[in-house]
Parts: sequence; C-alpha cells; structure tokens
Amino acid sequence: MKMQNDVVPPSTQVPPQAQFVTITEEEAGQRIDNYLLRVCKGVPKSHIYRILRSGEVRVNKGRIDQLYRLVQGDIVRIPPVRVAEKADTNTVPAAEFDIIYEDSQLLVIDKPAGVAVHGGSGVSFGVIEQLRAARPQAKFLELVHRLDRDTSGLLLLAKKRSALTNLHEQMREGHTDKRYLTLVAGDWKNARQHVKLPLHKYTTADGERRVAVQADGLPSHTVFTLLRKFKDFALLEAELKTGRTHQIRVHLASSGFAIAGDDKYGDFALNRALLKADATRGALKRMFLHAHQITFTHPETGKLLTLNAPLAAECERFLLSLGKPLNAST
Repeated sequence: MKMQNDVVPPSTQVPPQAQFVTITEEEAGQRIDNYLLRVCKGVPKSHIYRILRSGEVRVNKGRIDQLYRLVQGDIVRIPPVRVAEKADTNTVPAAEFDIIYEDSQLLVIDKPAGVAVHGGSGVSFGVIEQLRAARPQAKFLELVHRLDRDTSGLLLLAKKRSALTNLHEQMREGHTDKRYLTLVAGDWKNARQHVKLPLHKYTTADGERRVAVQADGLPSHTVFTLLRKFKDFALLEAELKTGRTHQIRVHLASSGFAIAGDDKYGDFALNRALLKADATRGALKRMFLHAHQITFTHPETGKLLTLNAPLAAECERFLLSLGKPLNAST
C-alpha cells in the first residue's frame, strides 16, 4: 500500500519561483536588458524584452524599462523563464589560447588566424564563447575590442566591468597604441607614410560587412612604417590613430598596396598564386595581418603596459621564403 506522500499530485506541485538577485560592483553599469540576456542563457531575446515590457522584471520592487542601468546593491526580480529547448551550452567547445598576460583585471591572448572573436554572421561561436566555456567559474569575461577573423595577434579581454569601461574610455580618447604587422604586394617607397582616408561602412546584398573610402565617411588615420622590403613585397608596421572597421585593409588597398592573402580587398589573382609554393617562395594560406603590439594604461595600477605577440609561425615562414630583404644591412 502506497503512502499518502509517495506522490505529489500535479495540482500541488510547487510552481517555478522568481529569483531575487543583488547586483554586485562588477555587474553595476550594465543596461538591464543586456544583463538579462547574459544571465538568462538560452532564453530568446524576444522573451527577455517581453518580460521587461510587461513589468515582470522589477528592480527594488519597482518597474523599469529596458534602458535602466543597474546600480550596485540593486535587487532585481527575475521571473520564472523557460529556457529554449535548442539551447545547449555543450555545443560550444571549451578552449584556451596562448596567454600573453593575465591578472585579476585582464586576460590578453594571442588569437590565431581563422578564429572569430565572437559568434554571429554565420559563426556559431568564437573566442569569447570558448573561453567562457573553458572558465565556467569566471563571473565576468568580455571582449575589450575585436579582431577580424583572419587577423592573428593580441586580443584584450576584461575580467571586471571596471576594467572594461576604463579601457573603452582609453580607446575612445585615443590613449591606447595598437600596432600591426602586415605584408603588402608592390614596390613600397616611403620609410614612413600617413594615410588619411574617410571610411564608410555598409552591408552588401548578401549581408556581408564591407568598408569603402567615401568622402562623407568617418575620418580615419593610419601610419605605416617600412620594416623590410623584398623584390615583390614589403613588410610594414601599421599604427592605428583611429580604430575603424577594416581600416588597415582598406587604407592599403585604396593606396594601391593590397595585403597578401586578403580575400575581401586584396589582389585575388595573387592570393590564388600564394596558396601554392613555387620555386622562389613558400605558400601563404591566410591574410598576412597580425596585431603584434599594444600599449595602454593598466586600469588598476595606472602603470603604462606594453604587450607584444610574436609574428605567427606561418607568416614568419613565408617571410623567410622570400629571401634576404633588399633593405637589409650588409
């Protein structure tokens, strides 16, 4: 004979409960919609905005709109939400990357070429999702800036919101120094050259993001320094004075010097030839653009910090295959 308490009838099952979360110092400053999208993993974005509009989400027992910015100590009521069935955190493989620098505020990695920094635009996941999967204990981990999928090198991530906002402010004010190594095809003449061409961002008919030089575009400035000159190529250092999308690639292509391996703005016939090694040089199967140095003020210590990432091995091998530079000292 079954005991009365063996089974709880459906009508008496405890319904899902709302959560009450106290906002920490690291969570403060976020918009409520962005916060909910982050903590309610797997919940459709449309549902997040629906519970905001309906007033089911409360802060300190009061209604707020989606633009409300959280303050340390706020008590947020999160109603019961159903996670989408297709959401599966196991679909993102955990991965770590070569670490250049890490402390309680920052994580700086050497991103390989061919890896997106975040999911979207046909990519299901990127560096940030893989790092979060590898570090489930991390309470906060956000990209400070971005690199193109085919660009390798230094990528900054913040481990605290205060570090993120500090570094974003430094970048907006032009107080950071970002430098890249790139190989261009052609006879580069000047030891140091400033390129100031306004850039306009647009989307193609098939949804691809592109950038073009256009008179009403955003002011953009890159300084190029010649490092090594070869018979058909030149190795340059690019110093960003502004940080526009595809800035280095478009500034060079518009100046008549395509980046070797650039599949958006480059010399496509040359790119095809570079895929195969010949009698005089090796093969290049990626875009030759590498974020090799960054200088910024540490958000906690206030000290100036310069970090470097060595040129990716496949790029170094290609340079060696080109032989002795024409401008090398004898």
